[in-house]
Amino acid sequence: MKRSEINLCIINAIAFFEKHQFSLPPFAHWTLEEWHQRGHETDEIRERRLGWDVTDFNSGTFSAFGLTLFTLRNGGFSAVNHHKSYAEKIMMVREQQITPLHRHDRKTEDIINRGTSASGNLVVQLYNSTEDGRLANTPVTVTCDGMMRHTEAGGTVILRAGESITLPPGLYHSFYSDKGSALIGEVSSTNDDATDNLFYLPYRDFRRSWKTNFPFDCSVWNIQG
Repeated sequence: MKRSEINLCIINAIAFFEKHQFSLPPFAHWTLEEWHQRGHETDEIRERRLGWDVTDFNSGTFSAFGLTLFTLRNGGFSAVNHHKSYAEKIMMVREQQITPLHRHDRKTEDIINRGTSASGNLVVQLYNSTEDGRLANTPVTVTCDGMMRHTEAGGTVILRAGESITLPPGLYHSFYSDKGSALIGEVSSTNDDATDNLFYLPYRDFRRSWKTNFPFDCSVWNIQG
């Protein structure tokens, strides 16, 4: 993706979050100059890779396969955040924009539709995985807001405003929004995008994109202080 496209995605996401009265932390809006003025007090932000992600999953077609998200908090085993065993993200899922089928071997996550009746529903497709990482042709059982739900292999669960689904390790999932863009939260155990995002189609590897020009420098991956 071009930097100008990434810029626009982030600007649109900020406006979308504000429309739905979801406030981001101050560092979501820092400029590159402001980042370089910060010292070790921001080690946790840098080390745990908090902040913006805009990705097209290496598809070249962001409108069809893509996601814009902001990592709000993420634990780990370093001295600066050893007490955190959890992570949280907020996402803008555009209508009919797909996050491809993937699983996590360690992370358990709740995906939550934090929108309203005026925003989109999230359609989540589910497969169990086999021991060698293939799609299992077996029924899927998940928990949605404390209630057990069942679907066939490749079936879908629709999350309307306020609804959530718990995704355990090993469960393949893909999602997109229907009836408008959706405001989607994620609350999970510690998040490691580098080693625990396992996509079913390997050519759609998770790729982080970041912008480094006006109006924000929103990625902390490439800022070493």
